[in-house]
Amino acid sequence: MNTIDIHTHLLNPQVRFDRLFDRLVIPVFASSLGVDAKALRQDPWETYVQAMADAVRQSAIVRQTCLFAVDARVDRRGRELHRDGTVCADTRDVLGVAGRFPRQFIPFLSVNPLRPNALDLLDEYAQSGCLGAKFLQNYWEVDLNDKTLIPYYEKLAALQLPLVVHVGSEITIASKRAYEGAAMLRLPLDCGVTVIAAHMGLGQFDHWARPWRNLSKNPRWFDADYHQILGLLETENHLYADLSALLIPMRARALAHLATQKHIHHKLLFGTDYPVPFTLRFNTHGLPRQEIRRIRKIRNPFDRYATALMKFFPEDSPVWGNHRKVLTTGFELAGRE
Repeated sequence: MNTIDIHTHLLNPQVRFDRLFDRLVIPVFASSLGVDAKALRQDPWETYVQAMADAVRQSAIVRQTCLFAVDARVDRRGRELHRDGTVCADTRDVLGVAGRFPRQFIPFLSVNPLRPNALDLLDEYAQSGCLGAKFLQNYWEVDLNDKTLIPYYEKLAALQLPLVVHVGSEITIASKRAYEGAAMLRLPLDCGVTVIAAHMGLGQFDHWARPWRNLSKNPRWFDADYHQILGLLETENHLYADLSALLIPMRARALAHLATQKHIHHKLLFGTDYPVPFTLRFNTHGLPRQEIRRIRKIRNPFDRYATALMKFFPEDSPVWGNHRKVLTTGFELAGRE
């Protein structure tokens, strides 16, 4: 079996792992990615890019990944307000990496819709080979139901570019929670955009009075956005959801329940959220210890993640082939499959 990872990230070319926290965690982070920690400190971006390309090439399960840019936060005049030094990668950087490694990466654009030239950039990047778009509206502080964004959505629909929208908790970058919920999906869907709800709306720390409920495998205590997305997947023809970063404890608790929701499995997409780290040993997925030990020995990070998910979505699950529904004609014409 082989599949496509619908959700991976390029880092900012200026990324540096030189803070005290970085120096403490870089050995673990490097090990999880199969990267030499010293090389990652000395030449972080190139080491990261090469290691990711090698991991995809060597994977027995993942033959390509959709590689995301993340635009900066801007105001309505296009003036840059903030560009995260780790997460924000320009679309041109993604196109450059995909050009170097065309067999490994499928480029996805990221254009903040507040940019005055946003529609022109969509045309430019689509013509350059981008086959999808990525929003991090919670970082941008953009309400996706703002009706001034309708021309943007209509352009995405006309270009047949699927739009990946972050829905759920955010742990890697500054975020405005009001813009993290499933309600953000409404206007893009109404405009005919094929939307991918990333992370299944999971991971919010909602139960402050009884914090243990945030790790409970009882669906009663799952995020309200998770249940809302399950319902929307039944009724919205253009809505899909990905399984990226679902091995994080507050999300992994929902895997057993999600595995039983077979009526919407034809709308779920495999994704990892690489390089976001995950743990199998200390988690809420409920896998037996023997399985955890076996999976942890898998060196390739993509194969390790996919093998864990196969315990809930076996090889014959539609999850592994649903990418063909959202990566449309342009994907086939690009000769990538």
